[in-house]
Amino acid sequence: MKENTNEKKFSLKKLWQFFTTYEKIWFFSLLSVGLTLAFVIPDEDVEGKTLLLVCSLIALVAGLLCELLISKQSRWNFLVSFFFVEVTEIIICLSLGYYASAGVTLVFWIPIDFISFFQWTKNKDEIKTELTKVRKFTFKQDILILLAIGAFAVIVGYVLQFIGGEDTYLDALTSAFGIANGLLIYFRYREQWTAWYLYTIFEAILWILSGQWIMLVLTLGYLTNTTYGLIRWNNYIKSKQAEKNETESINLETKSIQIKEQINM
Repeated sequence: MKENTNEKKFSLKKLWQFFTTYEKIWFFSLLSVGLTLAFVIPDEDVEGKTLLLVCSLIALVAGLLCELLISKQSRWNFLVSFFFVEVTEIIICLSLGYYASAGVTLVFWIPIDFISFFQWTKNKDEIKTELTKVRKFTFKQDILILLAIGAFAVIVGYVLQFIGGEDTYLDALTSAFGIANGLLIYFRYREQWTAWYLYTIFEAILWILSGQWIMLVLTLGYLTNTTYGLIRWNNYIKSKQAEKNETESINLETKSIQIKEQINM
């Protein structure tokens, strides 16, 4: 029994050490702001809606943790998102009349979290196995993605006008960038951070319009961490490219030496 306790203490210590000082400060600062808004100055629209408040707090904690994990290229972000973020966000969006966002979470985000976990597990870094290998698109591919997102938003926004809901085109545009982000994460592309930037900006507007200040704190947290995650992924991609160039250079030099030796023979 004593051995099990020690193992738990060790795992908790390992989890704590997994995050940097900056990451811990970022997480607990935003969590403190969210809790303050929830209990010290609750919003009029949220007051009395216990389920909505509880879901917002769960989404806040789990969402912040997911942001840190994905910026660190950790596949465990998908499980946190699957079990704690998606269900709570569906409840929140349905309560506020954002049907496109709720539908996308149900039909897209829940399945993509599940399959992305296994996709990332199969693509671990050869040296640092806690990391997942990531890559980047070309400029032309970036433009095509943006055009596809715009077309999706126009079509879905038009359809939602007949179904009903709040801020239909904004809701559709937010959902479109969310889908793009999810697909890019699945395929491990750096550009998912660009899609996430735009998604969080539009989502922040939705939370402001609906007066959901706890969720707004989470969204602002997403924005700050997106820059951090983009820098980390860029550094990883650059380091891998440098390693590849060095390996190719060594191989070329080795082949050159072998050719010279064969000529001299």
